[in-house]
Amino acid sequence: MNEKRKVIALGFFDGVHLGHQALLRKTAERALERDLEPAVFTFDRSPREFVTGVRVPLLTTTEEKRRVVRELFSIREVIAAPFDGKMMTLPWVDFLLMLAQELRAGWLVAGHDFRFGHQNAGTPALLVKKAASLGMGCDVIPAVTLEGTTVSSTHIRALLERGEPEEAARFLGRPFSISGPVRHGKGLGSRIGTPTLNLVPPPEQLAPAYGVYASRVTVDGRRYAAVTNVGVRPTVDVAGGVTVESHLLEEDAQLYGRLCRVEFLSRLRPETKFADLEALRSQIARDTEAARAWHRRYTVS
Repeated sequence: MNEKRKVIALGFFDGVHLGHQALLRKTAERALERDLEPAVFTFDRSPREFVTGVRVPLLTTTEEKRRVVRELFSIREVIAAPFDGKMMTLPWVDFLLMLAQELRAGWLVAGHDFRFGHQNAGTPALLVKKAASLGMGCDVIPAVTLEGTTVSSTHIRALLERGEPEEAARFLGRPFSISGPVRHGKGLGSRIGTPTLNLVPPPEQLAPAYGVYASRVTVDGRRYAAVTNVGVRPTVDVAGGVTVESHLLEEDAQLYGRLCRVEFLSRLRPETKFADLEALRSQIARDTEAARAWHRRYTVS
């Protein structure tokens, strides 16, 4: 039996935000109506970072993209191609031939600003025209706006860097999160009465503005109300890296080594250096109560 051809969504999809979701929704709809398989074609790194050499902190790792795409749209195939020198110099026509011949694309879906091929020579207009000549259909999705602002990864990144997770969540369609294994820390939290789950964000992952957040931790599908500190722990670490430390508000679960996801719901305060551990302990107690009050006030789905 011949393998079905595919409807392939094209883009980098950093954040899988509301704009990306419009594109993915169309992909799923086209696949259903034409009896094709839905798929996503993306890259393993930011093309802009590779070309310019300037770091672009990511809203979502490749694995997080896969999780969100599968969870929201039941699209199982997410192809993360390496963006390297060969891909950067691939002529735009050859890129489309690769999709049609190697990946068996029968329909393409892209955003209004999608550029592709060597020196970004491929445009949405060329995509539509060439796809038709290769026997493929094509949809170009217009910009998605929210109250007059175009939904984009760049805008969401700026919101998080300013410490505005609620506003970022509106553009993402869900809270911003960081995932990773729970690691052993220095044990300071346990010594001062607030044990924490410690994550070290992947190096490519954006960390939100340093500070303390009302948060939610998910492990194996179970959710815990939490308070999370993001930063470099200036009171206790002279040269530490960025850490994400979460204290579960209602129970002390032993989760070392387990994969967890921390969702950032509201920033309670910026990171602060305290005079001593006692001052830090007092502030942590206030932060914990502030997080409890936040969780009592808001119903988080």
